[in-house]
Amino acid sequence: MPPAPPPKKRGLNRQSIILIAIIIVALLAGGLAGAELYARHRADGILTEVAECVVEDDATISFGVNPPFLWQHVTGHYTNISVSTAGERVQGADGMTADVTLKDVRLQDSADAKGTIGSLDATLSWKAAGMKDTLAANLPAVGNLITGVRTDAAAGTIIVDAGENSVTAKPVVSNGDLNLEVLEVTGPLPKDAVQTALNDLTKKLNDSYPLGIHADSVEVTGSGVVGKFSSQNASIPKEDENPCFARL
Repeated sequence: MPPAPPPKKRGLNRQSIILIAIIIVALLAGGLAGAELYARHRADGILTEVAECVVEDDATISFGVNPPFLWQHVTGHYTNISVSTAGERVQGADGMTADVTLKDVRLQDSADAKGTIGSLDATLSWKAAGMKDTLAANLPAVGNLITGVRTDAAAGTIIVDAGENSVTAKPVVSNGDLNLEVLEVTGPLPKDAVQTALNDLTKKLNDSYPLGIHADSVEVTGSGVVGKFSSQNASIPKEDENPCFARL
């Protein structure tokens, strides 16, 4: 009797190939999703720390989704980053909230910068109560006399009360700085002396903004002052120039 022929080897059928392909795609997608989440978590932690150091308040970060964040993180080119602060303060200004949008952020280390920011737009909202606390803390000799700050949205002015005395000032933008122009003083203090004291305070606040940020416009509202600020093609400083950016 002739020997039986060897059994035929069974190859993969169409359904098996499709199943394997689906499994591979699922594994790749799961790996990319995990990497995306890890990259977001890591970048969020670093940028939150930088933002909180700069503004001296709690901050939250969000990123643009196009292209996928993992690609942005790998290339160091972030298309859109948003920053919102808690509203306790922005540096030396109590009661101020910052909402900032940064576009075309490129983390490319060079001899004098950690990278560049194509554009930055910020809205700074300063509550009247915060202005009162800031003025009280920064105006020598008379700060402790300040009892409140009011706003007159129709006139575009703020009124600083000190007992029966008051100072009426108009927030204005001049050469990229946000200043307070004294219009009227009721009480014993000379108008020029009040103006000088306010100039010293606003210069301190203006000079502290990083990344070449400058004021574009200002509006007085029923509850405070809202300023629009911006910067174009800013260099991200090295840590020896600004330690807040050391983590980048």
